[in-house]
Amino acid sequence: MILIRDVHKYYGEGDARTEVLKGVTCEIASGEICVLMGPSGSGKSTLLNLVGGIEELDKGDILVNGQSLHRLNNGKLSEYRRNSLGFVFQFYNLIPNLTIKENIEVGKFLSKNPLPLNDLLHTLGLWEHRDKLPNQLSGGQQQRCSIGRALVKNPLVLLCDEPTGALDYKTSKEILALVEKVNAQYKTTVILVTHNTAIQGIAHQVMKLHDGRITSDIRNTSRIPACDLAW
Repeated sequence: MILIRDVHKYYGEGDARTEVLKGVTCEIASGEICVLMGPSGSGKSTLLNLVGGIEELDKGDILVNGQSLHRLNNGKLSEYRRNSLGFVFQFYNLIPNLTIKENIEVGKFLSKNPLPLNDLLHTLGLWEHRDKLPNQLSGGQQQRCSIGRALVKNPLVLLCDEPTGALDYKTSKEILALVEKVNAQYKTTVILVTHNTAIQGIAHQVMKLHDGRITSDIRNTSRIPACDLAW
């Protein structure tokens, strides 16, 4: 699904120029959960943003489903993000004056082949809350809505940047269980960035980054269900 080949990324100019990714090469299989881990400044969120077409790489290439991102102009990158990706962030970024159902429909209108909205609301556990506004829901329910907004597009890849970072322990495990369910039910490829080492248990593949390089790329032979995670 995703081939990352000798990717380099720099920030700044002149003496302040810093290499954030230093020749990253890896593969991520279709229909699996890949967890990216590492300390702050290791490059994991930068790598996620490059796969998401949010930032532009300086050297190397990223191929998603056979499509080279390095060769795409701004218009084609917009089409790629619209048609192939769903984004979930630490903060929910919901539209406050739209209901939960309407927030998810925003994503549906961007897709040529959306998932059935009502079925998705049931999967997310939001059916009974569909007509409420975001400020009437808990943080975990709002994050479920943001996942629904990303997922309704029926994306090839779901990109999650610290999706449990603003949530308490119990709610974090519920969101991770939902990510598991989404992956199993819809066969969506998931790339999840986290600082929390316990979360690697749910992944098929775990990549650890340090100082812009991949220091470990392993497959979990025995995955741990989200409900059994502890930290």
